[in-house]
Amino acid sequence: MRKLLVTSALPYANGSIHLGHLVEYIQTDIWVRYQKMSGNETYYICADDTHGTPVMLKAEEEKITPDELVKRVHQEHDLDFKEFNINFDHFYSTNSIENKELSESIYNALNDNDKILSKEIDQFFDESKQMFLPDRFIKGICPKCEAKDQYGDSCEKCGATYSPTDLKNAYSVLSGTEPIRKKTLHYFFKLSECTEFLKKWIKNDTLQPEAQNKLKEWFEMGLKDWDISRDAPYFGFEIPNAPGKYFYVWLDAPIGYMASFKKFAQMNNLSFDEFWKKESTTELIHFIGKDILYFHALFWPATLNYSDHRTPTKIFTHGFLTVNGEKMSKSRGTFITARSYLEHIKDPNFLRYYYATKLNSSMEDLDLNLDDFVAKNNSDLIGKFINIPSRTSGFVGKFFNHALMPLTSIKSEEGLMILKKIKDAKQTVDQHYEAREFSKLVKFIMQLIEELNEYISKTEPWKLAKEDQQLKSDSSLHEICSVCLKSFRSLSIYLTPIIPNLCEKIAAFYDEEIFNSFNLIQDDALKIKSYKHLLKRIEQDSIDAMVNSNSAEV
Repeated sequence: MRKLLVTSALPYANGSIHLGHLVEYIQTDIWVRYQKMSGNETYYICADDTHGTPVMLKAEEEKITPDELVKRVHQEHDLDFKEFNINFDHFYSTNSIENKELSESIYNALNDNDKILSKEIDQFFDESKQMFLPDRFIKGICPKCEAKDQYGDSCEKCGATYSPTDLKNAYSVLSGTEPIRKKTLHYFFKLSECTEFLKKWIKNDTLQPEAQNKLKEWFEMGLKDWDISRDAPYFGFEIPNAPGKYFYVWLDAPIGYMASFKKFAQMNNLSFDEFWKKESTTELIHFIGKDILYFHALFWPATLNYSDHRTPTKIFTHGFLTVNGEKMSKSRGTFITARSYLEHIKDPNFLRYYYATKLNSSMEDLDLNLDDFVAKNNSDLIGKFINIPSRTSGFVGKFFNHALMPLTSIKSEEGLMILKKIKDAKQTVDQHYEAREFSKLVKFIMQLIEELNEYISKTEPWKLAKEDQQLKSDSSLHEICSVCLKSFRSLSIYLTPIIPNLCEKIAAFYDEEIFNSFNLIQDDALKIKSYKHLLKRIEQDSIDAMVNSNSAEV
């Protein structure tokens, strides 16, 4: 049995969860559910990322305190995740005592290890507001790609990271004025001294090939020391023995993974050190978007290593979401929030399934085409998958008292071949789940579903029900329907990590609570309940209303 600690990137606490965010959480949740159903001890940890300038700005805009804002947003995020069946073992906050203590401890360890440097630097200062400007209080032209209106720490267009003073035509977000340069003391993590360690670290297949290539580019450019401090006022943790200086949000945010697990471990009598000590034999898996690769594949492992902690086993990086082939847009109504989806489409199974049909192990972007979303879900889940019990279960209820034929009583060679093929499919299912090749997995399972539908069409159980006036428990009709419903149950178990809410309803149809293990595929389910409607078709009107409601928010 493997022991895994799995994380998704921390959602930022200044806004709502949207469909772009959900790509990562759904991808991670599918993989975690698979690991748990395979019998591995797996914990899925996350937290709200609460510190930094954007939270301060949002709180100021709403005329509330940052603490009040992050508490309210945490409740909203938690509800959205639960309604999309994102099954965190613990969803916490970086604004916690555990995170404060760990951040200070790690900083002190880095300092003791001669990895912290303090020096005076030029920093932008807003004369009208009489304050130093943290990076998110500054906007300007990116020094690398010249994109306009980029923040002072990184470019959202090209992904470059830089110092705020590198921005061209910089201006204060607070006052709109041009800031002046002023000297201030800042603290730096000596990332430039970590190059050899990081080059060795990425040789262990920790990253995907595309991510490794990106790191090699950064190595060739030369790693620069990392400014981990910000001047007051700043919403975050004050640096030990440095009054008025605060940890930059990207220092304490990933430590939030540790803090969230530490709180969870305390509540569940688990060993924190077993998962985080340097000699740990457990697996630490991070799922992230490609826009934060720099922080997770350079700063984070170096911070862990030089503070005497274990480093990540794997970092799985995914691409961005586009909608209808274009970047999400508020003006076009395609910057869709999770809450808006739930209000209009309602069923999370559809989005989870559609994303699974697109997700793979690469860093490629994936597209949510809304027309295709409607067509694929209605065709695959309703027209093919749910079609199996709706075409066969009625006969079992009417003629055979809801009882399925035991496996040992099935004599049909074709029926036995179908059951064996679906049981033997587990090896391929395992391979695709483990490798995060969910699109290949769904295609493989849908082929089995289509073959089962062909078997139903060929054997025509509805005709047998009319022709045989003395139906017995060993009749062909009973055998055909039993093969189909046993197969449907196995296929539902395979799909449970992807569409857990729907498969929970299917489990109830077999008078079972949930499908919580792939070992259940070998069980000989003997009884079904009366079939009830499992899934409602997506109507175009719901899509239109969702898009229109998001357009109205601009």
